[in-house]
Amino acid sequence: MLKTFSATDTGKKRNINQDYVFTSETPVGKLPNLFLVADGMGGHKAGDYASRVTVETMIRIVEGETEEASPEELFQKAISGANSLIYEQASKEESLEGMGTTVVAAVCEGSRLYVANVGDSRLYVIHDEITQITIDHSLVEEMVRRGTIGKVEARNHPDKNIITRAVGVNSQVEVDLFRVELMPGDLILMCSDGLTNMLEDEEIRMIVKRGRDLVEMVQNLVDAANRNGGTDNISVVLIDPLA
Repeated sequence: MLKTFSATDTGKKRNINQDYVFTSETPVGKLPNLFLVADGMGGHKAGDYASRVTVETMIRIVEGETEEASPEELFQKAISGANSLIYEQASKEESLEGMGTTVVAAVCEGSRLYVANVGDSRLYVIHDEITQITIDHSLVEEMVRRGTIGKVEARNHPDKNIITRAVGVNSQVEVDLFRVELMPGDLILMCSDGLTNMLEDEEIRMIVKRGRDLVEMVQNLVDAANRNGGTDNISVVLIDPLA
């Protein structure tokens, strides 16, 4: 029986929370479950709006799908639909100009995990080690992949918040899709960069491993990110898929 717990926190430096989280352990449309984390960007209200509307639009598209489709196909359709809506609204309303959002989505089907992402919100699988499944769509991550800078330098790079792909910024969006075979004891962590900019991957793994249950693990992650500065909104979804 799948179990999950999630939390979202404004952090210590921001006035509003532009992250938006959705979790459902029960079916959403033809999907057996659905987990979403979006991290909005834009003006005072635009980022908040972009993340919320993206998640709500994805849910509506998934619920309205009548044809048989794989989770990957549904992710692609839902994210593309949300992208078109956000892009159109941003072009029509001056107050929403330049808005966009990251999104990371996950569905568990038995021991198989389906993942989609746009931007730099992340999904990890944690067991004895912590493994990042998603690939950040960010300027600094591209520099790391090219070998221009190292991982340590990337954490403190002045351009680390510049993302190269987001929902709603362009008329079309490219979605990364992943499939993962899960093992007993695996935990799935989804989060916005408000967590990963404050904590190293190994710190995240150790906090999760020390927690007695999902609730404590999630709360301890949020607390640790805030202790380390809490410079951004913090969103965390933790899933025990084979509980």
